[in-house]
Amino acid sequence: MVIGLCAAVSTLPLAAHAGPARFDFMEYIATGQDAPAPEGSYRNPILPGFQPDPSIVQVGSDFYLVNSTFSWFPGLPIFHSTDLVNWRLVTNAIDRPGMVDFSGLGTNRGLFAPAITHHDGKFWIVNTCIDCRGNFVITADRAEGPWSDPAWLDFGGIDPSLTFDEEGRAWIVYNDAPPGEPLYEGHRAIWMKRFDTEAMQVTGDPILLVNGGVDLSAQPVWAEGPHIYHIDGWYYLTAAEGGTAEQHSQTIYRSRSVTGPYVAGPRNPILTQRDLPADRPDRVEATGHADLVQLEDGSWWGVFLATRPFQGQSTLLGRETFLLPVEWRDGWPIFLDKGEAVPLVIEAPDRPASPGEPWAQWRDDFDDPLSDEWIGIRNPAAKPLVEVAEARSELVLDPSTDAAGSLGKPAFIGRRLRHHSADIITKMDFDPEAPGDFAGLLAFMDESHFIAVGVEVGQVTVRRRTSADQDQYGETVAAVPLTDAGEIELCMSLNRGTADFAWRPAGSAQWQTIAGQVDVEPLASVYAGLFTGMVVGPYAVTRP
Repeated sequence: MVIGLCAAVSTLPLAAHAGPARFDFMEYIATGQDAPAPEGSYRNPILPGFQPDPSIVQVGSDFYLVNSTFSWFPGLPIFHSTDLVNWRLVTNAIDRPGMVDFSGLGTNRGLFAPAITHHDGKFWIVNTCIDCRGNFVITADRAEGPWSDPAWLDFGGIDPSLTFDEEGRAWIVYNDAPPGEPLYEGHRAIWMKRFDTEAMQVTGDPILLVNGGVDLSAQPVWAEGPHIYHIDGWYYLTAAEGGTAEQHSQTIYRSRSVTGPYVAGPRNPILTQRDLPADRPDRVEATGHADLVQLEDGSWWGVFLATRPFQGQSTLLGRETFLLPVEWRDGWPIFLDKGEAVPLVIEAPDRPASPGEPWAQWRDDFDDPLSDEWIGIRNPAAKPLVEVAEARSELVLDPSTDAAGSLGKPAFIGRRLRHHSADIITKMDFDPEAPGDFAGLLAFMDESHFIAVGVEVGQVTVRRRTSADQDQYGETVAAVPLTDAGEIELCMSLNRGTADFAWRPAGSAQWQTIAGQVDVEPLASVYAGLFTGMVVGPYAVTRP
């Protein structure tokens, strides 16, 4: 059993000063950590927490990777590495209000499955904004940005990726409805269209590459996330299949021509965990949505998404980014043989060392502008709800009338939960004036699945929402009295499917229990649309 830092004793009353919600710091400490990988090895996942749908590109000795962010802003984080194992966040490609519009969208809409490419000195990302204008392309001279405003593309479907053939022509390959009427639920197809890099628009008629999947008679579902590579005179098409849950897989096809016809490989899928026993140790699930890269030594590696459930298919971390070597056999790539489990520790690529992010333990004292790790849900408000007061080393939240359970703009900013077990601690000052005023820490999966601990009138409260039928402010799980003035500290200690909550007067050495062993398994991504992971941070709300 993991014991967090906020192990608590008896409750002591306290209250707060007048004004908006002010946060002095936020600290994250992973608990129950795995042992470091041995020298020359690395540990999967390489990007833990909410980092789905990875796409990778190599430029010289550098690698860049981008992930989906759905309705979070800023969006499309871009990571840099030289060794494929340790990654640093260098920017978010969608970082300016007005680039895309997430207003009114659910957490699971917005930016799906970006694909990054580099060609003739320019970086390209093609992407889909679900319920917000569709497919688009953005460009940059440097991966660190600035990235251009979106050029919106006139075609349907999702998951576009850009490829250049041996003649230098540009093509966009994507997932869309099949020709004619779908034969079954989840029947999709992989298509291609020419792309004019000067006009920044697709041209010509769509070309069908794959109908349904590897074997249409088996009724494969959700062929998606396609990428095309030109290798030794062949065009290889890889695509996910089976949906992004436990049936997820990766498939491979090839053709002598970029436009097909494409023939499925002899060993498909080339990556899946769906055939393995559910009681295996160190279980990894939902593998797929892969992208490949070749190193200078000729070796191939692939990034892909997967999950690490703590029970069933439940995880608070969402879909994470993994890395594995790719073997070539008789002209075909393969990640793992059938029945082979994803290894969590594996020999690292022979590459120059790269610095990584300090995800296991960090603290923000709010004396500098917020880093790119901090994200909020939907568009920034016209009048900022969250501001850093650098002179006072404070994060100041103006409570919003939009609750975490609404489709509005909550006063909330957070960072990804990256470990099954972690303590999140803050010191705050808040004066609730009326019932319904609340400020504290929010752990947010989506608008129907979250838990928060914070100050209300006369008490410190834990509120949880596990379905859209419940109050959009969350329902009270526990509360303790708060009667004296002064700053307080809050601690949220997450441990897989349970959470402990505590508080203490600022400067006190002992935590006071609010609630222990609270069930948070109903907040897992499997109940919240599967796409996102938990984001935790300061939050303030007032009832209108």
